[in-house]
Order: sequence, then structure tokens, then C-alpha cells
Amino acid sequence: MSYVLGHHHAYAHFGSTEAAAPAGGHSRLEWLDAALICLFLSGLYTNYTIQISSSVPFPSAPAGVAGMILLWRRRDQITPAAFSGLIVVLLVYLISIVCATNIGFLSRRTNGLIQLTYSITVGYALFLTVTHASRRLITGLFLGFSLVILIGCLLEDYAGFRPISDAVRKFLYSRGIYENDLRDQLLYHRVRPKFFASEPSSVTFCYSLFTFVWLVISRWRWKLVLYVVLTGLGMFAMPGPTLLLMLLLILPYMLFLVSRQSGQLSFGRLLQITCVAVIFLVAFVVLAKSLFPTRLDHVTAGNDPSFFYRVQGPALAAGDILTSYPLAGAGLTGEPFIEGQVVDIYVRSPAYSPRWQIVKPATELLINYFWLHWIYLGLIWGFIAAGAVTIWLSVLGVPSPAFCWMVWAILGQASGAYVGPTCWAVLFLAAAAAVLHQRGRVVDQASMTTAVGRPRSRRFRSTVAVEDGSREVERAADEDAHRRRLGG
Repeated sequence: MSYVLGHHHAYAHFGSTEAAAPAGGHSRLEWLDAALICLFLSGLYTNYTIQISSSVPFPSAPAGVAGMILLWRRRDQITPAAFSGLIVVLLVYLISIVCATNIGFLSRRTNGLIQLTYSITVGYALFLTVTHASRRLITGLFLGFSLVILIGCLLEDYAGFRPISDAVRKFLYSRGIYENDLRDQLLYHRVRPKFFASEPSSVTFCYSLFTFVWLVISRWRWKLVLYVVLTGLGMFAMPGPTLLLMLLLILPYMLFLVSRQSGQLSFGRLLQITCVAVIFLVAFVVLAKSLFPTRLDHVTAGNDPSFFYRVQGPALAAGDILTSYPLAGAGLTGEPFIEGQVVDIYVRSPAYSPRWQIVKPATELLINYFWLHWIYLGLIWGFIAAGAVTIWLSVLGVPSPAFCWMVWAILGQASGAYVGPTCWAVLFLAAAAAVLHQRGRVVDQASMTTAVGRPRSRRFRSTVAVEDGSREVERAADEDAHRRRLGG
């Protein structure tokens, strides 16, 4: 009984016991949970969407189905505080669409709110499942997915696998298939692999996300070296600037997680880690200029529509929309309301080429979920929504919401669909990775403190006193999973 009480207190400094390590066999992940996580990640990768009606899509359907089943299986782990936080967040978005200008677009904004509710809910289900798993299982799943993507792209490029991949893609996707291979040959001197995805950007985006989650959760001493190696192999197998974001993602990892000590931010460690983070930032700039010189020349010359619609254009539109509608922006999925204004902003921009054709529908004008947050919600409700989600993450026991938001913002430069599952899966995966990372650091520090002597602070002593039990819980979960795989 004393162990259980102590174990409960050990995670109190995280803000909640919801993300604590499982304390009983009923909380451990079974093979079905692992399979559902794989199905969820496959949904994010393929972005396979079922059109329920002309105006109601079912985006990333495999992820949605897996998320709903995971939510049902984890329903007993949902605390009243966490559920209240979810309701408050959704209520904030509900009020925001009512406050948005032009009530005539309320039905479309309501449709966006429904999609947002679905995406947040399944993302939360993924968070619950991942945080109740052992680190060994989760690192194995995410590293495995990254290696499958990497090997698949190499097979497509060098082993004649492309015809099979293209045939599957034509069967899966009725629209949105990337067919601009001539542009790839011009920019990268080769056709980029798609490996069952609708477009190459989905491949590089998910590879970056999955590999980074592995890095954060893994306890292997040389994981950073392997991460850099995987980044280099990714640039060789699936060239594209999205992979450079893998280097930028090192910054939040170093600044907000590695710099923590005893569950708290250590400014001494922060100063040391900042130097390492700067090195990766410099590497990002150097590699961008050396690996993708043709693409960079096109961007600087205003001859890269993809970069404009994903990065430059949405930033310009966000600045103008925040000025015009500072209270509540355009409202959720409010692109039709501001379509004319956005087109006018684009054509007046020096970075826009008159040779480009204006894309249709209006949703394709803004492909950046970070800037869509501000375009949809405006300045006032944008900060209110971000604050509500931040408080909710703290209630869920996430040690550093700032880490989650920075990861979310970086990857938002390569993905759109603010109300879609991918946007929120990024945030919740970052949150789950932070929880598992912090749990492992507390265990390691507990062992070191026990070996060296008496802890220095009363707060740290109360945390440390039970961490040997936490290690046993995680080890028992790993051994249980191993026995299941062996059939015993």
C-alpha cells in the first residue's frame, strides 16, 4: 500500500497522475493496442479519406477507426479533470465560431468544429495509449515504422518497386495523387518515392515525425548519432526539404526536455544545451544550401509555388487576416469567407508569380496548420484556444507544453488541415513522448541518487523514494509483452 501511495506521489510534480506509469496489469498494453497504434500511424501516413457526403469527409479514416477503439479501451484511464479539460477546449472553439464575422458561414464552421472534435478526440486516445505503454514497445513501433518507410523508398528507387506502389496508390486515392514527376527531376534530378502515400511530402513528413518521436522516447545512449544517420539516409532515399525539419526538431528537444533535471528546468544545463542546439541550427542552414541548391534558387527567385502555398503565402495571409479580423479570424474552415482576400494578398506579393494558376478549391490556398490556427481564430481567440490547450496538457501531466507547441509549429510548416487528425496527432504524440521521456529521466536520476547518497531536496526525495518500483513496473510490462510474443 505504501508503494502505491508513493508511486502516485512520484508523478504528482508532473501535474497529474493520468500520464503516470501503469500500476497494474489491466493498464498494460496488449497486442491489440499495439496493432491499433500501427493502424493509427498508417492512417496518418496514407491520409486515406472517405467522403461520407459532398461536404462531410472522414479524414484519415484508419486513424479515426483506431482512435475510437483506443478511446473505448482506455475509457477507465480518463480522469474527471482530463475530461473537463477536453470539454473546456471544445467549448472555446465553439464560442470562437459564433464570434467569427458573417454568421452566414456558421454551417460550414460547424462542420469544421465537428471535424476538429473528431481529430482532438482520437489524438487524445492515442496519447492515453502511448503514455500507458512501456518505452521499449513504443520506441520499437516508431523506429520500426521509420525503417519500413526508409526501406520502402529505397526499394522503390533501386529495386523496381515503383510500379507496385503506383498501382496501390491509384487504387487507394481517387484524387490528390501527386503526378508532378517532371518537377522532381528538375529540382532533385530524380523522381521522389511515394511508397503507397498520395504524395512525397506525406512520406517525408511521417518519416520525420516517427523518427523524432523515437529519439525523444528512446533511452539508448547513442540515439542522437543514429538519429543523425537516419536523417542522412532519409535525405538520400527520399530527398526533400521537409527532412531538414528533423534538424530543427532537435532544438525543442534539447531546450525543453534534455535541459530538465529532477523534473525541473535547469538553467545551467539549458545554457550548455543551447550551444548544442545552435550547432544543429547552423547545420540546418548549411545543409539547406548544399543539398537543395536548385530548390533554394527557385524559392528565392519566386519560382516555387509549393513553398509559397505552404510557407510564404499562409504567413502573409495570417498577417492580413489578423489585422482585418483580430477577434475571431475567419472561423474554423473559413477559407471560402476569405478566399477573395487571400487571392488578392497572394497576387500582390513579390514572391508570387503571375505564371502560376490560382489553385482551387479555396482550402488549397492555405496549407500550413500553424498559420491556419491564427487565420481561423484570430488574435484574441487564437491565444485563448492556445491557452486552454496548454492548461489541458498540464492537467494531463505533460512536463513541458512549450516543447509540444514548438514541435507542433515546426512540423506545421509541412502540413495543412488544421481540423484534421494529423495536426492534432503531432501535438499529442509530442506530449506523449515528453511524458515517457520525463518518466525515464526520473527513473535514471532515482537510481543515481540511491547509489550516491541522500537526495538534496525534500521534494526530490519524495519522488525518488519510489522510483525503483516504477522501474519494476515498466520492466514487468516489457517482460509481459515479451511472454505474449512467445505465446507464453
